[in-house]
Amino acid sequence: MEARSWPEEVERVAAYLREAGAESRIEEFSEGTPTAEDAAKAVGCELAQIVKSLVFDCDGRSILVLVPGDRRADRAKVSTAAGCPKARIAGAEQVREATGYEPGAVAPFPLKQVEAVFLDRSLLGHPLVWIGAGSTRHLAALAPTDLMRLSRAEPMDAVSSHT
Repeated sequence: MEARSWPEEVERVAAYLREAGAESRIEEFSEGTPTAEDAAKAVGCELAQIVKSLVFDCDGRSILVLVPGDRRADRAKVSTAAGCPKARIAGAEQVREATGYEPGAVAPFPLKQVEAVFLDRSLLGHPLVWIGAGSTRHLAALAPTDLMRLSRAEPMDAVSSHT
């Protein structure tokens, strides 16, 4: 990756990828990629290849769940996996505190105070996936096995059976 002046959050992701020796690339999209739909359109890939990084609150603990852009996370499955009675989507302040990123720009690493990371198994079926890279204008492409390894994610069935 060539050095350019990226926001600090994006550089944090780039440095993490470099240090891990991951084969990846970060791209900037002038039109922005705040939603999975916007990201897929900008990249020119299937919506299922866009990784949504969702922060859930489980009894005050922050849990990160990585799901494909075309699916919704199943809160009951998340709460069972995280071992809490009820999982709810975290508010903006908790997202910032837990991840160090703004909502809509969450990268799955490096994270500040996330207790566990779960990855929906369906993501492993793609040769390449795109993750948020710290801003609503930056995405990183990498192999899903690298995503699982670098985020220390536990694979699970995390999505609702209906879309």
